[in-house]
Amino acid sequence: MTTALVALSHSPLIGKNDPAPGVLARVDTAVEGARAFVRDFDPELVVLYAPDHYNGFFYKEMPPFCLATEARAVGDFGSQAGPLSVDATAAKILAQGVLDRGIDLTVSARMIVDHGFVQPLEVLFGGVDRVPVVPIFVNGVATPLGPVSRIRALGTAVGEAAAALDKRVLFLASGGLSHDPPVPILDGAPPRVADALIEGHLPTPEQRARGEERVIQAGRDYAAGSTTMIPLNPTWDNRVLDTFESGSLADVDRWTVEWMSTEGGGSSHEVRTWIAAYASLAATGPYTMKSRFYEPVPEWIAGFSVTTAVPRHQ
Repeated sequence: MTTALVALSHSPLIGKNDPAPGVLARVDTAVEGARAFVRDFDPELVVLYAPDHYNGFFYKEMPPFCLATEARAVGDFGSQAGPLSVDATAAKILAQGVLDRGIDLTVSARMIVDHGFVQPLEVLFGGVDRVPVVPIFVNGVATPLGPVSRIRALGTAVGEAAAALDKRVLFLASGGLSHDPPVPILDGAPPRVADALIEGHLPTPEQRARGEERVIQAGRDYAAGSTTMIPLNPTWDNRVLDTFESGSLADVDRWTVEWMSTEGGGSSHEVRTWIAAYASLAATGPYTMKSRFYEPVPEWIAGFSVTTAVPRHQ
Protein backbone atom coordinates (compact mmCIF):
# COMPACT_ATOMS: atom_id res chain seq x y z
CA MET A 1 0.00 0.00 0.00
CA THR A 2 1.12 3.53 -0.76
CA THR A 3 -0.55 6.53 0.84
CA ALA A 4 -0.85 10.29 0.58
CA LEU A 5 -2.95 13.03 2.15
CA VAL A 6 -4.81 16.16 1.15
CA ALA A 7 -6.59 18.27 3.76
CA LEU A 8 -8.56 21.33 2.73
CA SER A 9 -11.17 23.69 4.01
CA HIS A 10 -14.60 23.92 2.46
CA SER A 11 -17.24 26.63 2.42
CA PRO A 12 -20.72 26.77 0.90
CA LEU A 13 -20.00 30.44 0.12
CA ILE A 14 -17.30 29.71 -2.47
CA GLY A 15 -18.48 31.19 -5.75
CA LYS A 16 -21.32 33.01 -3.99
CA ASN A 17 -19.53 35.54 -1.78
CA ASP A 18 -15.93 35.59 -2.93
CA PRO A 19 -13.04 37.66 -1.54
CA ALA A 20 -10.86 40.15 -3.41
CA PRO A 21 -9.28 38.90 -6.65
CA GLY A 22 -5.81 38.67 -5.10
CA VAL A 23 -7.02 36.45 -2.28
CA LEU A 24 -9.01 34.31 -4.67
CA ALA A 25 -5.97 33.93 -6.93
CA ARG A 26 -3.83 32.70 -4.02
CA VAL A 27 -6.49 30.19 -3.02
CA ASP A 28 -6.84 28.99 -6.61
CA THR A 29 -3.09 28.49 -6.88
CA ALA A 30 -3.03 26.42 -3.71
CA VAL A 31 -5.99 24.32 -4.83
CA GLU A 32 -4.42 23.74 -8.24
CA GLY A 33 -1.27 22.57 -6.46
CA ALA A 34 -3.37 20.03 -4.57
CA ARG A 35 -4.96 18.88 -7.82
CA ALA A 36 -1.54 18.34 -9.35
CA PHE A 37 -0.45 16.45 -6.23
CA VAL A 38 -3.49 14.16 -6.55
CA ARG A 39 -2.93 13.63 -10.28
CA ASP A 40 0.66 12.60 -9.65
CA PHE A 41 -0.37 10.21 -6.86
CA ASP A 42 -3.24 8.77 -8.94
CA PRO A 43 -5.20 7.23 -6.06
CA GLU A 44 -7.03 3.95 -6.46
CA LEU A 45 -9.13 4.74 -3.39
CA VAL A 46 -10.01 7.88 -1.45
CA VAL A 47 -10.84 7.65 2.24
CA LEU A 48 -12.80 10.85 2.77
CA TYR A 49 -13.31 12.29 6.26
CA ALA A 50 -15.96 15.03 6.32
CA PRO A 51 -18.61 16.59 8.57
CA ASP A 52 -22.32 17.08 8.08
CA HIS A 53 -24.46 20.18 8.55
CA TYR A 54 -27.78 18.57 9.55
CA ASN A 55 -28.44 17.20 6.10
CA GLY A 56 -27.66 13.54 6.77
CA PHE A 57 -27.18 13.13 10.53
CA PHE A 58 -29.61 14.33 13.18
CA TYR A 59 -30.04 14.25 16.93
CA LYS A 60 -32.41 11.27 16.76
CA GLU A 61 -29.22 9.25 16.35
CA MET A 62 -25.94 11.19 16.31
CA PRO A 63 -22.81 9.03 16.16
CA PRO A 64 -19.39 10.59 16.74
CA PHE A 65 -18.29 9.03 13.45
CA CYS A 66 -19.75 6.71 10.83
CA LEU A 67 -18.42 4.84 7.77
CA ALA A 68 -20.57 4.40 4.66
CA THR A 69 -20.88 1.41 2.35
CA GLU A 70 -23.22 3.50 0.18
CA ALA A 71 -23.73 7.26 0.04
CA ARG A 72 -25.77 9.88 -1.78
CA ALA A 73 -25.31 13.66 -1.85
CA VAL A 74 -28.26 16.01 -1.28
CA GLY A 75 -26.95 18.81 -3.53
CA ASP A 76 -27.06 21.71 -1.06
CA PHE A 77 -25.63 25.13 -1.98
CA GLY A 78 -25.44 24.11 -5.63
CA SER A 79 -23.12 21.18 -4.98
CA GLN A 80 -23.53 18.02 -7.03
CA ALA A 81 -26.37 15.70 -6.04
CA GLY A 82 -26.47 11.95 -6.51
CA PRO A 83 -24.60 8.78 -5.56
CA LEU A 84 -20.94 8.74 -4.62
CA SER A 85 -18.79 6.01 -6.16
CA VAL A 86 -18.41 4.15 -2.89
CA ASP A 87 -16.12 1.11 -2.98
CA ALA A 88 -18.36 -1.11 -0.84
CA THR A 89 -15.82 -3.94 -0.68
CA ALA A 90 -13.06 -1.66 0.59
CA ALA A 91 -15.51 0.04 2.96
CA LYS A 92 -16.47 -3.27 4.56
CA ILE A 93 -12.82 -4.29 4.94
CA LEU A 94 -12.00 -0.98 6.60
CA ALA A 95 -15.05 -1.18 8.86
CA GLN A 96 -14.14 -4.66 10.08
CA GLY A 97 -10.52 -3.64 10.52
CA VAL A 98 -11.49 -0.63 12.61
CA LEU A 99 -13.84 -2.70 14.79
CA ASP A 100 -11.15 -5.35 15.22
CA ARG A 101 -8.89 -2.62 16.62
CA GLY A 102 -11.35 -1.75 19.36
CA ILE A 103 -13.02 1.34 17.89
CA ASP A 104 -16.83 1.38 18.22
CA LEU A 105 -17.55 2.33 14.63
CA THR A 106 -21.04 3.03 13.29
CA VAL A 107 -21.68 1.83 9.72
CA SER A 108 -24.28 3.23 7.32
CA ALA A 109 -25.56 1.29 4.31
CA ARG A 110 -27.27 4.43 2.95
CA MET A 111 -25.50 7.57 4.13
CA ILE A 112 -26.75 11.01 3.12
CA VAL A 113 -23.98 13.58 2.70
CA ASP A 114 -23.82 17.29 1.88
CA HIS A 115 -21.35 19.88 0.59
CA GLY A 116 -18.80 18.92 3.25
CA PHE A 117 -18.21 15.65 1.39
CA VAL A 118 -18.98 16.86 -2.10
CA GLN A 119 -16.79 19.97 -2.35
CA PRO A 120 -13.42 18.19 -2.04
CA LEU A 121 -14.49 15.56 -4.59
CA GLU A 122 -15.64 18.27 -6.99
CA VAL A 123 -12.55 20.42 -6.42
CA LEU A 124 -9.96 17.65 -6.74
CA PHE A 125 -11.64 15.16 -9.08
CA GLY A 126 -14.37 17.07 -10.91
CA GLY A 127 -17.32 15.23 -9.38
CA VAL A 128 -18.61 12.80 -6.78
CA ASP A 129 -18.49 9.80 -9.11
CA ARG A 130 -14.97 10.08 -10.56
CA VAL A 131 -12.98 8.04 -8.02
CA PRO A 132 -13.70 5.10 -5.69
CA VAL A 133 -14.28 6.46 -2.20
CA VAL A 134 -14.97 5.36 1.36
CA PRO A 135 -16.86 8.20 3.09
CA ILE A 136 -16.41 8.60 6.84
CA PHE A 137 -18.59 11.11 8.66
CA VAL A 138 -16.95 12.86 11.63
CA ASN A 139 -19.30 14.90 13.81
CA GLY A 140 -18.05 18.47 14.18
CA VAL A 141 -21.25 20.32 15.05
CA ALA A 142 -23.70 18.41 17.24
CA THR A 143 -23.09 18.47 20.98
CA PRO A 144 -22.04 16.74 23.10
CA LEU A 145 -18.71 16.20 21.39
CA GLY A 146 -16.38 13.46 22.57
CA PRO A 147 -12.66 13.74 23.31
CA VAL A 148 -10.37 14.48 20.39
CA SER A 149 -8.25 11.47 21.33
CA ARG A 150 -10.98 9.17 20.04
CA ILE A 151 -10.87 10.82 16.64
CA ARG A 152 -7.11 10.26 16.51
CA ALA A 153 -7.68 6.63 17.50
CA LEU A 154 -10.25 6.28 14.72
CA GLY A 155 -7.82 7.66 12.14
CA THR A 156 -5.03 5.39 13.34
CA ALA A 157 -7.28 2.32 13.11
CA VAL A 158 -8.43 3.25 9.61
CA GLY A 159 -4.82 3.77 8.49
CA GLU A 160 -3.76 0.41 9.88
CA ALA A 161 -6.75 -1.36 8.35
CA ALA A 162 -6.09 0.26 4.97
CA ALA A 163 -2.80 -1.63 4.76
CA ALA A 164 -4.83 -4.75 3.95
CA LEU A 165 -6.19 -3.16 0.77
CA ASP A 166 -2.87 -3.09 -1.14
CA LYS A 167 -3.94 0.05 -3.01
CA ARG A 168 -2.80 3.62 -3.53
CA VAL A 169 -4.93 5.27 -0.83
CA LEU A 170 -5.47 9.00 -0.52
CA PHE A 171 -6.64 10.18 2.90
CA LEU A 172 -8.74 13.28 2.26
CA ALA A 173 -9.96 15.65 5.00
CA SER A 174 -12.64 18.30 4.49
CA GLY A 175 -13.39 21.19 6.85
CA GLY A 176 -12.01 23.80 9.22
CA LEU A 177 -10.19 25.73 10.27
CA SER A 178 -11.48 28.52 12.55
CA HIS A 179 -15.03 29.48 11.67
CA ASP A 180 -18.31 30.20 13.39
CA PRO A 181 -21.08 30.07 10.77
CA PRO A 182 -24.78 30.31 11.65
CA VAL A 183 -25.37 26.59 12.28
CA PRO A 184 -28.55 25.74 14.22
CA ILE A 185 -28.12 24.75 17.87
CA LEU A 186 -30.50 22.32 19.56
CA ASP A 187 -30.26 23.83 23.05
CA GLY A 188 -32.84 26.60 23.24
CA ALA A 189 -34.11 26.10 19.70
CA PRO A 190 -37.77 26.85 18.96
CA PRO A 191 -39.93 23.69 18.81
CA ARG A 192 -40.11 23.64 15.02
CA VAL A 193 -36.34 23.96 14.64
CA ALA A 194 -35.67 21.47 17.42
CA ASP A 195 -37.98 18.93 15.79
CA ALA A 196 -36.16 19.31 12.47
CA LEU A 197 -32.76 18.89 14.13
CA ILE A 198 -33.92 15.78 15.96
CA GLU A 199 -36.12 14.02 13.43
CA GLY A 200 -34.30 15.08 10.28
CA HIS A 201 -37.15 16.74 8.43
CA LEU A 202 -35.39 17.87 5.26
CA PRO A 203 -36.47 21.31 4.04
CA THR A 204 -38.56 21.92 0.96
CA PRO A 205 -36.70 23.46 -1.99
CA GLU A 206 -38.12 26.85 -1.01
CA GLN A 207 -37.06 26.46 2.62
CA ARG A 208 -33.59 25.31 1.57
CA ALA A 209 -33.22 28.32 -0.74
CA ARG A 210 -34.21 30.72 2.04
CA GLY A 211 -31.82 29.05 4.48
CA GLU A 212 -28.94 29.18 2.02
CA GLU A 213 -29.61 32.85 1.32
CA ARG A 214 -29.41 33.54 5.07
CA VAL A 215 -25.96 31.89 5.14
CA ILE A 216 -24.83 33.93 2.13
CA GLN A 217 -26.01 37.14 3.81
CA ALA A 218 -24.24 36.09 7.01
CA GLY A 219 -21.02 35.85 5.00
CA ARG A 220 -21.52 39.36 3.66
CA ASP A 221 -22.20 40.68 7.16
CA TYR A 222 -19.19 38.81 8.54
CA ALA A 223 -16.86 40.30 5.93
CA ALA A 224 -18.28 43.76 6.67
CA GLY A 225 -17.65 43.30 10.39
CA SER A 226 -21.32 43.66 11.36
CA THR A 227 -21.80 40.35 13.13
CA THR A 228 -21.70 38.68 16.52
CA MET A 229 -20.02 35.56 15.16
CA ILE A 230 -16.60 34.71 16.59
CA PRO A 231 -13.81 36.24 14.44
CA LEU A 232 -11.42 34.09 12.44
CA ASN A 233 -8.31 33.26 14.44
CA PRO A 234 -5.17 32.97 12.28
CA THR A 235 -3.01 32.44 15.38
CA TRP A 236 -5.04 29.39 16.38
CA ASP A 237 -5.27 28.16 12.81
CA ASN A 238 -1.51 28.23 12.38
CA ARG A 239 -0.98 26.52 15.73
CA VAL A 240 -3.22 23.71 14.45
CA LEU A 241 -1.28 23.56 11.18
CA ASP A 242 2.03 23.56 13.08
CA THR A 243 0.83 20.49 14.99
CA PHE A 244 0.08 18.62 11.80
CA GLU A 245 3.30 19.70 10.13
CA SER A 246 5.44 18.62 13.09
CA GLY A 247 3.77 15.22 13.25
CA SER A 248 3.16 15.65 16.98
CA LEU A 249 -0.34 14.25 16.70
CA ALA A 250 -0.48 13.03 20.30
CA ASP A 251 -0.60 16.71 21.26
CA VAL A 252 -4.21 16.89 20.05
CA ASP A 253 -5.28 14.61 22.90
CA ARG A 254 -4.96 17.65 25.18
CA TRP A 255 -7.26 19.78 23.04
CA THR A 256 -10.57 20.25 24.82
CA VAL A 257 -13.95 20.91 23.28
CA GLU A 258 -14.17 24.19 25.18
CA TRP A 259 -10.73 25.39 24.06
CA MET A 260 -11.42 24.62 20.42
CA SER A 261 -14.80 26.38 20.52
CA THR A 262 -13.42 29.46 22.25
CA GLU A 263 -10.37 29.81 20.02
CA GLY A 264 -11.74 28.66 16.69
CA GLY A 265 -15.51 29.10 16.85
CA GLY A 266 -18.41 26.72 16.98
CA SER A 267 -17.49 24.86 13.80
CA SER A 268 -13.77 24.63 14.49
CA HIS A 269 -14.48 21.00 15.41
CA GLU A 270 -14.44 20.20 11.71
CA VAL A 271 -10.68 20.08 12.32
CA ARG A 272 -11.44 16.60 13.68
CA THR A 273 -11.54 15.44 10.06
CA TRP A 274 -7.95 16.63 9.65
CA ILE A 275 -6.91 14.87 12.86
CA ALA A 276 -8.41 11.61 11.58
CA ALA A 277 -6.76 11.91 8.16
CA TYR A 278 -3.32 12.80 9.52
CA ALA A 279 -3.58 9.95 12.04
CA SER A 280 -4.40 7.58 9.18
CA LEU A 281 -1.35 8.75 7.26
CA ALA A 282 0.85 8.46 10.36
CA ALA A 283 -0.36 4.94 11.12
CA THR A 284 2.43 3.43 9.03
CA GLY A 285 5.19 5.81 10.11
CA PRO A 286 6.43 9.42 9.99
CA TYR A 287 5.26 11.71 7.23
CA THR A 288 6.32 14.96 5.58
CA MET A 289 4.00 17.86 4.84
CA LYS A 290 4.74 18.69 1.22
CA SER A 291 2.72 21.91 0.97
CA ARG A 292 0.92 24.26 3.33
CA PHE A 293 -1.32 27.16 2.39
CA TYR A 294 -3.34 29.34 4.73
CA GLU A 295 -5.46 32.44 4.24
CA PRO A 296 -8.19 33.89 6.48
CA VAL A 297 -11.21 34.51 4.24
CA PRO A 298 -14.02 36.31 6.10
CA GLU A 299 -16.22 36.28 2.99
CA TRP A 300 -16.32 32.47 3.30
CA ILE A 301 -16.47 32.57 7.13
CA ALA A 302 -13.39 30.37 7.09
CA GLY A 303 -9.76 30.20 8.00
CA PHE A 304 -8.99 28.55 4.66
CA SER A 305 -6.17 26.05 4.33
CA VAL A 306 -4.86 23.43 1.92
CA THR A 307 -2.15 20.94 2.88
CA THR A 308 -0.61 17.87 1.29
CA ALA A 309 1.56 15.20 2.88
CA VAL A 310 3.27 11.88 2.14
CA PRO A 311 5.04 9.22 4.21
CA ARG A 312 8.77 9.77 4.49
CA HIS A 313 9.58 6.27 3.31
CA GLN A 314 7.78 6.64 -0.05
